[in-house]
Amino acid sequence: MKRIVALMPALLLSSMLAQASSAEAWKKSHETMVQACINASHLSKVRVLGDAIEYDDTTGYSVLLLEGRYPQRHMQNQRGRELCLFQRSSGRASVSEADKLRWVK
Repeated sequence: MKRIVALMPALLLSSMLAQASSAEAWKKSHETMVQACINASHLSKVRVLGDAIEYDDTTGYSVLLLEGRYPQRHMQNQRGRELCLFQRSSGRASVSEADKLRWVK
């Protein structure tokens, strides 16, 4: 019984350390988000503009701004933007037209 009590602080510390994500895990998560957003996009030649906006874990979403070209014939290859909402828990991405967004300098 004394051994269990003596080991308890070490077990608690190790469980807290296990919850921290490594730099590699963050990188892989970001790559997954970018790929999911590109796959969900309706634009051609899509690229990510700027950095992701990361909401806290209670919300569980990240946002990316995408830019590309409209592939529809009537759009005449016009440049367009989309906002991608990425749900981190499920890995699902949803896009919406964002041509009305303006850059802040």
